[in-house]
Amino acid sequence: MEEIKPLRDRIIEIIKTCYDPEIPVDIYELGLIYEINVLDGNDVLVKMTLTSPACPVAESLPLEVEQKIKNIPDVNNAKVEITFDPPWEKSMMSEEARMELGMW
Repeated sequence: MEEIKPLRDRIIEIIKTCYDPEIPVDIYELGLIYEINVLDGNDVLVKMTLTSPACPVAESLPLEVEQKIKNIPDVNNAKVEITFDPPWEKSMMSEEARMELGMW
């Protein structure tokens, strides 16, 4: 019997299908996701940032993340909150993202 992954792991998998259009790395590995909170009743609250306040996908990317999370079985509702505190910087990227972009 296949083991069902914890909801938080499934949320991270879905977030990893979202990309910043200017950088060929998913937003999770880029370090744009600051918090993932699974609340009572399986409501999900994600706190994320963008690479810059002038990001060309500032309107669409949070909606894409929210919609994809809402489509996960067991998720009741999802809300994405954008913050620029602290501002994103390259050091927030995972080692995998830095390798992908050749930033050593």
